[in-house]
Amino acid sequence: MKVLVIGGTLFIGRLLVDDLVKAGHEVAVLHRKPKHEFGRRVENIVADRNDQDSLEEALSGRRFEAVYDNVYDWERGTTAAQVEATVQACGGNRLTRYIFMSSVAAYGDGLNHKESDPLAPDYHANPYIRHKASTERLLFRMHSQKGLPVVTFRPPFVYGPHNPFYREQFFWDRLRAGRPIIIPGDGHRLMQFVYVHDLVSALVRSLVEPRAVGEAFNIADPKAVTQVEFIERLAKAAGVEPVLARVSRDVIQQAGGNPMDEPYYFGEYFDIPPITENIGKVTRVLKMKLTPSDIGLKETYRWYTRNHRPRTSGFDFDDKVLSMAKTGSPASV
Repeated sequence: MKVLVIGGTLFIGRLLVDDLVKAGHEVAVLHRKPKHEFGRRVENIVADRNDQDSLEEALSGRRFEAVYDNVYDWERGTTAAQVEATVQACGGNRLTRYIFMSSVAAYGDGLNHKESDPLAPDYHANPYIRHKASTERLLFRMHSQKGLPVVTFRPPFVYGPHNPFYREQFFWDRLRAGRPIIIPGDGHRLMQFVYVHDLVSALVRSLVEPRAVGEAFNIADPKAVTQVEFIERLAKAAGVEPVLARVSRDVIQQAGGNPMDEPYYFGEYFDIPPITENIGKVTRVLKMKLTPSDIGLKETYRWYTRNHRPRTSGFDFDDKVLSMAKTGSPASV
């Protein structure tokens, strides 16, 4: 099958392209860089997917049977209108699949969401949540009105080798250095994860499974974990005993901590209100088994030890937060 992957050079896309090539598909990657690292086996198409003219010019005269839309522009946002323009530029109803990477964030808030639950409104204050939800609504409307063969996926936090976000590595750097791990508040805030290899396997399976068309899929570990449980699992994968330091979020904020910007205090973007989902449909329809988290984390830690130079310094902000908590700030726990 001739497949276009929009955003195929980092993390999820990189693994997806490799698996599609191994499966015998003819793959092209569309991104903003003049070259990629896949060699001649993968066509390189240069365009800004948020720029309709650029996109149409790059795709003019090309025909694809399937499209994976993996890209979100974190600086400018990627709107439903821009995704609609992408669908049209790629041939729309001539496609056999249009597979869109959404997010658990599309639900807006809340726990234990089913795929049938309503998504966040178009006026949601958070642009990422708003764009993912409104784009899914658009794509499923195109499916019902025009027959667009859409499939969407709603993963939570994705972990695994080549993760470009400073997340698992953030904690392993500190655990290996014998540093205490700052736990925001009581550490009971829920988190849910999916192993990148499981996500990619589902993406590839949805390409050929007829029952996937017109469906949204939650995909994650079946059980959410608390922040403390997550750290304990990371420590177990590294073979160390964690030292936990619970600190009030008020103290962290007073020190200058912000979950969305550096200096990070609990990994990149990790300390946010929980949104979790129920799992079952993806394993049933796509006939796949999910990787147990202990196995996924061991594989990720193996990659980390071989490819990431652990930090031995640069923990100044951690020390500032811990010092403020130790000196008896009234907000400390």
